[in-house]
Amino acid sequence: MTKYINEISKRRTFAIISHPDAGKTTLTEKFLLYGGAINLAGSVKGKKTSKHAVSDWMEIEKERGISVTSSVMQFNYDGYCINILDTPGHQDFSEDTYRTLMAADSAVMVIDASKGVEAQTIKLFKVCLLRNIPIFTFINKMDQDARDPFDLLDEIESVLGIKTCPINWPIGNGKDFRGVYDRKTQHIHAFTPYGNGTREIKDTNLTLDSPDLESTIGDELYATLTDDIELLDGASNPLIMDEVSSGKLSPAFFGSALTNFGIELFLNYFLEMTSAPLSRTSDIGMIDSFDDHFSAFVFKIQANMNRAHRDRIAFMRICSGKFETGMEIFHVQGNKKLKLLQPQQLMAQERKIIKDAYAGDVIGVFDPGVFSIGDTLCSPDKKFAFEGIPTFAPEHFAKVRQADTMKRKQFVKGISQIAQEGAIQIFQEYNTGMEEIIVGVVGVLQFDVLKHRLQGEYGVEIRMDPMPHEHIRWIANKDEIDVSTINGTSDMKRIKDLHDNPLLLFIHPWAVKSVLDKNEDLKLSEFGRW
Repeated sequence: MTKYINEISKRRTFAIISHPDAGKTTLTEKFLLYGGAINLAGSVKGKKTSKHAVSDWMEIEKERGISVTSSVMQFNYDGYCINILDTPGHQDFSEDTYRTLMAADSAVMVIDASKGVEAQTIKLFKVCLLRNIPIFTFINKMDQDARDPFDLLDEIESVLGIKTCPINWPIGNGKDFRGVYDRKTQHIHAFTPYGNGTREIKDTNLTLDSPDLESTIGDELYATLTDDIELLDGASNPLIMDEVSSGKLSPAFFGSALTNFGIELFLNYFLEMTSAPLSRTSDIGMIDSFDDHFSAFVFKIQANMNRAHRDRIAFMRICSGKFETGMEIFHVQGNKKLKLLQPQQLMAQERKIIKDAYAGDVIGVFDPGVFSIGDTLCSPDKKFAFEGIPTFAPEHFAKVRQADTMKRKQFVKGISQIAQEGAIQIFQEYNTGMEEIIVGVVGVLQFDVLKHRLQGEYGVEIRMDPMPHEHIRWIANKDEIDVSTINGTSDMKRIKDLHDNPLLLFIHPWAVKSVLDKNEDLKLSEFGRW
């Protein structure tokens, strides 16, 4: 179990989550800038630069300045090999965020210093808690008018229910932002903006005893800083790494992604506090990441990343051992051996073909239509299956049809492929074929993305008729129940998913209980599994 120890020990794989517009994608860009993966960072909001963010590749993302898909990026920094999973910021895409968190070993939560904990942050944070992984907090936009840092930390603790430990501390905010104080080294990092935040910053390192400190930050901020340090040393939570590892304590950092304040400091501490790739649960027990046998699972599928080639990429997280080009692996769900084609690492839509990868890495492989989300790939001489990935229950439904009946083939192909990616869920009436398709989504913005992608990638215009149904249940004991004879309510609709699993749709929540009362043997579930 020591064959690949050096390479695997270097790996760090984390996801970034935040409310829309808190600066998550900008922070991702700056990590890449410090890692030398890009030379010039392009802010999403960039008024002084026309660049689009590297991690936003879909046309709709560039138009709206938001992330609606999860991007995967890898870079090297200070002897580490870092895999960043940039998640969608909008709550309408929380299911994609959850699947991405399944592939991460830790998460970075970005919070807007002027707004604090927002509704979206709460929902995504709850998704994080399902994984019990370390969560690091980066309080962003300190170069703009911000709330009191003590109030921000108190809100994180009271609203999200996780303790915080500030690792650095801001000196001023907005136009008076002068840098951050590193509590461990007791150094002050005073920053000078450089290149509109598109390049690495010039860092001036001072101590509390430095004769230049008062003149650098001003008398008032100096007095505030000394008072704050005294209060922090006496009243803040101590940094207990066991609590960090179990997701009970979040190390908190302050800075500004747009102007590069505090980014390098955060990155260095983050790498120091995180561990090598974690073990994973399977049907034969825990799989150690340092196990010599290769294993991986598919957590995302994306079609048409390269529109010219109409391709489909399966993203997989390597969980143990080493992957080598041309090696034979076993696809558990397909029950067959195969070779992974065109293995590549990605920078949003930019790709490079790779020869090998190790536990902790995320790679994309060409998918001829054989993979599904949650599939396990492993070495043929050690077969097992990782735990499945839950599917979220859609909350919005619509009947969808193509506007032009001559484009039926493109419509079915397009909507099926997008559904296989997990961006939407599609259903049919229980006793019919694909004549009428019901689309279910977690958030209504996914309907916009579906319309945009079918038009742009498949040349199909669609008509959508919203449905009043809001509650869906999987039939947990489908083999014991005759779906057609279920004694239902007037608002109940029988449907089936892509795998012919029967489900029930309801308009009212009370109808779910009513149907269970009428059918004693029926068992319903709010979650399905990929």
